Amino acid sequence: MESLSGMDYAVIAVVVFVILTIFAGIKTVPQGYNYTVERFKRYTRTLHPGLNLIIPFIDTVGAKLNVMEQVLDVPTQEVITRDNASVKADAVAFYQILNAAQAAYQISNLNQALLNLTMTNIRSVMGSMDLDELLSNRDTINEKLLKTVDEAANPWGIKITRVEIKDITPPQNLLDSMARQMKAEREKRAQILEAEGLRNSQILKAEGAKQAAILKAEGDREASFREAEGRERLAEAEAKATTMVSQAIAAGSVQAINYFVAQKYTEALISIGSANNSKIVLMPMEAASLIGSLGGIGAIAKEVFGDNGGTTPTPTRSARSTPIVTNANPNPFASATTFRSDET
Repeated sequence: MESLSGMDYAVIAVVVFVILTIFAGIKTVPQGYNYTVERFKRYTRTLHPGLNLIIPFIDTVGAKLNVMEQVLDVPTQEVITRDNASVKADAVAFYQILNAAQAAYQISNLNQALLNLTMTNIRSVMGSMDLDELLSNRDTINEKLLKTVDEAANPWGIKITRVEIKDITPPQNLLDSMARQMKAEREKRAQILEAEGLRNSQILKAEGAKQAAILKAEGDREASFREAEGRERLAEAEAKATTMVSQAIAAGSVQAINYFVAQKYTEALISIGSANNSKIVLMPMEAASLIGSLGGIGAIAKEVFGDNGGTTPTPTRSARSTPIVTNANPNPFASATTFRSDET
């Protein structure tokens, strides 16, 4: 085996150098990053994700910047509001590098710069508001902070995508005062609601009473109308019955006289028996039998009117009639039956 000469060693060295040079000129940039290229320490261009070539030994990689959206945690700080209330607030900011060259060469220590910029604007924006506005208008505070910080960071090639206030903590004495105020406000609302409920209840009750009175009045009117109508029909019936009885009596009907007198006699006895006060009623013995009385009444009618248009008939005893008076005593109540009607 022949030994290598000096020329061969030189060729091998040159090949190795070329290979190393080629590898030195190949740069691979990962996704989400941008590299800056410096030629003799001066910025020339930006390398984007993927395979890139540079001039070896002349171009060098400067800054390696993360262009993905990043989170910046803002620590808690004290803020004096416009009405001289001291509160503590902390926030969080989201930003993204849009121009790697500006972010690398326009600002030194980018994260610290963004942190101080955000803290300063938080104190400025929140210090221009009252405490009540501060606690109830977080969206407004976030919008103002986003606009202000984004405009300040724009020359650095930074885009502020979001600024959010995480927490606002007033002093303990203010918290106690707010709690008492909230309690008083809720009690006031409860009293208002209770008063409104009572008023609505009274209104509904009044409406119900009104409707009940209207319905009762309508019912009373209808009842009175029907009662009057009933009395009218009863009067018509009584008038018709009286007319028929009168016609029958005029025609000499003994049965009509018996019916008419018996009806009135029965009504009189009912009225006497249903009186409210206690009384003693003396009646003839013959009156104890209503049937006998009706028979006597029939006999009298025959004597007065006669049969067949006025001829005097021969008195006959009916199977259901008795004479009214059979006692020769001049005092018709000498032998009488005593009825006592007591108040129930």
